[in-house]
Amino acid sequence: MNNEKLVIYTDGAARGNPGPAAIGVVLKDERGNTVATISRCLGKATNNQAEYTAVIAGLEKAISLGTKTVLLKSDSELVVKQLMGLYKVKNADLRELYQKVMKLTGQLEKFSAANIPREQNKQADALCNKALDGG
Repeated sequence: MNNEKLVIYTDGAARGNPGPAAIGVVLKDERGNTVATISRCLGKATNNQAEYTAVIAGLEKAISLGTKTVLLKSDSELVVKQLMGLYKVKNADLRELYQKVMKLTGQLEKFSAANIPREQNKQADALCNKALDGG
Protein backbone atom coordinates (compact mmCIF):
# COMPACT_ATOMS: atom_id res chain seq x y z
CA MET A 1 0.00 0.00 0.00
CA ASN A 2 1.37 3.38 -1.00
CA ASN A 3 0.88 6.08 1.60
CA GLU A 4 3.05 8.72 -0.09
CA LYS A 5 0.05 11.08 -0.33
CA LEU A 6 -2.75 11.15 2.21
CA VAL A 7 -5.81 13.27 2.81
CA ILE A 8 -6.47 13.79 6.51
CA TYR A 9 -9.96 14.70 7.69
CA THR A 10 -9.99 16.04 11.26
CA ASP A 11 -12.59 17.09 13.78
CA GLY A 12 -12.39 18.19 17.38
CA ALA A 13 -15.18 19.06 19.77
CA ALA A 14 -15.71 20.14 23.35
CA ARG A 15 -18.95 19.96 25.24
CA GLY A 16 -18.97 23.06 27.40
CA ASN A 17 -16.03 24.85 25.77
CA PRO A 18 -13.97 24.23 27.76
CA GLY A 19 -15.34 20.89 28.74
CA PRO A 20 -15.03 17.21 27.92
CA ALA A 21 -13.31 17.10 24.54
CA ALA A 22 -12.51 14.53 21.86
CA ILE A 23 -11.01 14.15 18.41
CA GLY A 24 -11.87 12.22 15.28
CA VAL A 25 -9.41 11.71 12.44
CA VAL A 26 -9.66 9.84 9.12
CA LEU A 27 -6.65 9.27 6.89
CA LYS A 28 -7.42 8.37 3.26
CA ASP A 29 -5.23 7.48 0.32
CA GLU A 30 -5.51 9.05 -3.12
CA ARG A 31 -8.23 6.60 -4.13
CA GLY A 32 -10.35 7.52 -1.11
CA ASN A 33 -9.65 4.32 0.79
CA THR A 34 -9.47 4.71 4.56
CA VAL A 35 -5.93 3.97 5.74
CA ALA A 36 -6.40 4.73 9.45
CA THR A 37 -8.83 6.31 11.91
CA ILE A 38 -8.42 7.89 15.34
CA SER A 39 -11.17 8.40 17.90
CA ARG A 40 -10.00 9.59 21.30
CA CYS A 41 -11.11 11.56 24.36
CA LEU A 42 -8.85 14.39 25.48
CA GLY A 43 -10.21 15.33 28.88
CA LYS A 44 -11.01 19.01 29.41
CA ALA A 45 -10.20 21.33 26.50
CA THR A 46 -11.72 24.01 24.27
CA ASN A 47 -13.12 23.16 20.86
CA ASN A 48 -10.18 24.93 19.17
CA GLN A 49 -7.66 23.01 21.29
CA ALA A 50 -9.46 19.80 20.28
CA GLU A 51 -9.38 20.80 16.59
CA TYR A 52 -5.62 21.40 16.77
CA THR A 53 -5.04 18.16 18.70
CA ALA A 54 -6.89 16.27 15.96
CA VAL A 55 -4.58 17.81 13.34
CA ILE A 56 -1.52 16.82 15.40
CA ALA A 57 -2.76 13.24 15.83
CA GLY A 58 -3.46 12.96 12.11
CA LEU A 59 -0.06 14.32 11.12
CA GLU A 60 1.76 12.07 13.59
CA LYS A 61 -0.05 9.02 12.16
CA ALA A 62 0.61 10.09 8.55
CA ILE A 63 4.32 10.62 9.26
CA SER A 64 4.53 7.23 11.00
CA LEU A 65 3.13 5.68 7.79
CA GLY A 66 5.89 7.30 5.72
CA THR A 67 3.68 9.92 4.12
CA LYS A 68 5.41 12.72 2.20
CA THR A 69 2.41 14.79 1.06
CA VAL A 70 -0.64 15.69 3.15
CA LEU A 71 -3.81 17.55 2.33
CA LEU A 72 -5.60 18.42 5.56
CA LYS A 73 -9.36 18.88 5.37
CA SER A 74 -11.08 20.42 8.36
CA ASP A 75 -14.36 22.17 9.04
CA SER A 76 -12.53 24.48 11.47
CA GLU A 77 -12.08 27.72 9.55
CA LEU A 78 -9.91 29.13 12.37
CA VAL A 79 -7.42 26.25 12.33
CA VAL A 80 -7.16 26.08 8.54
CA LYS A 81 -6.69 29.84 8.14
CA GLN A 82 -4.10 29.93 10.94
CA LEU A 83 -2.18 27.03 9.40
CA MET A 84 -2.21 28.71 5.98
CA GLY A 85 -0.96 31.98 7.51
CA LEU A 86 -4.17 33.95 6.87
CA TYR A 87 -5.01 34.44 10.58
CA LYS A 88 -2.59 35.21 13.39
CA VAL A 89 -2.42 32.81 16.34
CA LYS A 90 -3.19 35.12 19.25
CA ASN A 91 -4.23 32.60 21.92
CA ALA A 92 -1.21 31.35 23.92
CA ASP A 93 -2.63 27.82 24.37
CA LEU A 94 -3.31 27.54 20.64
CA ARG A 95 0.12 28.96 19.75
CA GLU A 96 1.80 25.99 21.43
CA LEU A 97 -0.38 23.55 19.46
CA TYR A 98 0.15 25.55 16.25
CA GLN A 99 3.93 25.35 16.72
CA LYS A 100 3.68 21.58 17.16
CA VAL A 101 1.72 21.33 13.89
CA MET A 102 4.34 23.47 12.11
CA LYS A 103 7.10 21.21 13.41
CA LEU A 104 5.26 18.13 12.10
CA THR A 105 4.50 19.68 8.70
CA GLY A 106 8.21 20.46 8.42
CA GLN A 107 8.79 16.69 8.21
CA LEU A 108 6.66 16.51 5.07
CA GLU A 109 7.63 17.38 1.51
CA LYS A 110 4.27 19.07 0.90
CA PHE A 111 1.45 20.20 3.16
CA SER A 112 -1.74 22.07 2.41
CA ALA A 113 -4.98 22.63 4.27
CA ALA A 114 -8.51 23.23 3.09
CA ASN A 115 -11.60 24.36 4.95
CA ILE A 116 -14.53 22.10 4.11
CA PRO A 117 -18.21 22.24 5.04
CA ARG A 118 -19.25 20.13 8.02
CA GLU A 119 -21.30 17.90 5.67
CA GLN A 120 -18.06 16.78 3.97
CA ASN A 121 -16.51 15.87 7.33
CA LYS A 122 -19.11 13.41 8.61
CA GLN A 123 -16.74 10.47 9.17
CA ALA A 124 -14.32 12.45 11.38
CA ASP A 125 -17.27 14.08 13.16
CA ALA A 126 -18.80 10.67 13.89
CA LEU A 127 -15.49 9.40 15.34
CA CYS A 128 -15.26 12.51 17.51
CA ASN A 129 -18.80 12.11 18.83
CA LYS A 130 -18.26 8.39 19.37
CA ALA A 131 -15.35 9.19 21.70
CA LEU A 132 -17.35 11.91 23.49
CA ASP A 133 -20.26 9.52 23.97
CA GLY A 134 -17.98 6.92 25.53
CA GLY A 135 -17.89 4.61 22.49
